[in-house]
Amino acid sequence: MNAQNVENVSEIEVIYRPAISNHPIIKSSLDSYNVLKEFIPENTIALKEHFVVLYLNRANKVIGCYKLSEGGITGTVVDLRLLFSIALKSVACNIIIAHNHPSGNLTPSNQDIALTQKIKEAGQLLDINLVDHIILTSDVGKFYSFSDEGLI
Repeated sequence: MNAQNVENVSEIEVIYRPAISNHPIIKSSLDSYNVLKEFIPENTIALKEHFVVLYLNRANKVIGCYKLSEGGITGTVVDLRLLFSIALKSVACNIIIAHNHPSGNLTPSNQDIALTQKIKEAGQLLDINLVDHIILTSDVGKFYSFSDEGLI
């Protein structure tokens, strides 16, 4: 490799400036629900699926929330590479995933269960713990927690 080729390689720089002094701490599935419900638009929660991710530090203090995808009536795409690239960039130790069911049915589908397991296993490889998967509907205050039900 000559010097000219090396000059054409981009340098990567990582900078981390956490600003989490007033962010909530997640201690229960209800805490998760109360944060996550703010990131799924009320005007489309019964129309189409949204998938969001809460990124947490080691003490379960919220680093931030990312709206990963927005789909149709019966599903949305979850790109694991994007989900975990954000976790790595934000130096998250834990994550909580959530999506809504426009149908109003809180029961997880077989696809929901399989995706949860896939995310949990991928996280284990990166030492990022999947704390919970929350399913929300337009019924205020009602949600399904995979953790509470022993599925995580």
